[in-house]
This record gives sequence, structure tokens and C-alpha cells, in this order.
Amino acid sequence: MTSFIQYLTDLPLLELIAMLLSLAYVLLAARGSIWCWPAAFISTGIYSVIFYDVSLLMDSLLSAYYLVMAVYGFWMWRTHSKKDAKKTAKSLSSDNFKVISWSFRIHLIACLSLTFCGFGLGYVMDNYTNASFAYLDTFTTVFAVFATYLVTQKVLENWLYWVVIDFVSIYLYIEKGLMPTVVLFIFYVIIAGYGFIKWRAIYQSNRLKSNTLSKTLSHASNNTLNDATN
Repeated sequence: MTSFIQYLTDLPLLELIAMLLSLAYVLLAARGSIWCWPAAFISTGIYSVIFYDVSLLMDSLLSAYYLVMAVYGFWMWRTHSKKDAKKTAKSLSSDNFKVISWSFRIHLIACLSLTFCGFGLGYVMDNYTNASFAYLDTFTTVFAVFATYLVTQKVLENWLYWVVIDFVSIYLYIEKGLMPTVVLFIFYVIIAGYGFIKWRAIYQSNRLKSNTLSKTLSHASNNTLNDATN
């Protein structure tokens, strides 16, 4: 922890801002706040420049992808929130944050497809570049791209992907001796766990409300039919 604090104090201002905003993004996303996306936009914009400047071109390209997804995520969340607000005749609020869940079959197909893609790209990185841990690094990148899309769609299981991705990343950073980054990703794992619990509670609450509303409407419809018959 001491080395991590020292690492923070030695960071250039822009890199420190990007790092703090990255943490803010994960925390805000876990809480279902739309402001996670502006934080992601600024942090990934800074990281795109930083990585390009030190010739980490793939990381720079991935950050550029995150930059685009931050805009897309903000638009998607805002659009969904407006629709939910109209349905409930309420202003935008966390009460209108709707979480969805994808079936196991969909996730299985997605994971198999991503694994196939990861092996293909990993082979290229392993045989035609000087990348270290080519396959693991490629797998974390491929799955991170997909997991980011899941966040934009408010899919509950995105947090489970991030837990696995962050754990693998921790191993990679330990092997590379990047201990401050290891500490940072340990925080990411904890926040991802919190995000899953938070979003699952919202998802279950929405399902309960939906079931209750369906029963109420069904009961009202039956009463109307009986009254008409009588």
C-alpha cells in the first residue's frame, strides 16, 4: 500500500486524473449513475494519448474503443431513462434504472465465440509481435470489449465478466512486477463484486414490481369481465 501511495504521488498530473476518473467510472457504474460515462470518456481520452505516446499501440486502440463506448453508453442510458420516466410519469432518477439479464445460453455462445476470437488474435500476437503473455493479454482485451458493451446495455452479468477479467489482469501485472497496478485492480475486483450485488438487487426489485403489476392488471381485467357478464 505504501508503494501504491508513492506511485500516486509520483504520477504526472494527467495520468493521475485518468486513474482517479477510471476508479470513479467503476464506482458510478456500480451505483447505476449515468455520470459514469463522462468520467470514462475523459479518462480513456487521456489514456489513449498516454499509451500512444509510449508506443503501446494496442492499449491506445483499446482506450479509443472505450472512448467511443463512453459516448454510446451515455446515450443508451439516457435514452432508456427517458423512456422509463415517461412510463412511470416521473423525472429521471435511480428508481428508473432498469437492469436486464441474459440467459445462460446467450452467455455460453458469447464466451465460446470470444474464446475462438481470443485464440486467433492470440496466435497472431504470439507469433508476429514481441508481446508477453500474448494469449492471456489478448483474452482479457477481447472479453473486456464485450463486457463494456454489456455495461452499456445494463446487463447484470457484466460484473461477473469484469471479476474474471480483473483477476486475470492481476496475475499478469504481478508477473510484470506492476504492484501498484495490482492494488488498483484489487479495488476493481471489489467494486465489481459490489456492482453485481447492487445491480442484482435492482433487477430483482424490478421483476417483483413487474410481477405485482401483471397480477394487479390481470385481477382488474377479470373483475371487469365478471362485471360485464353479470
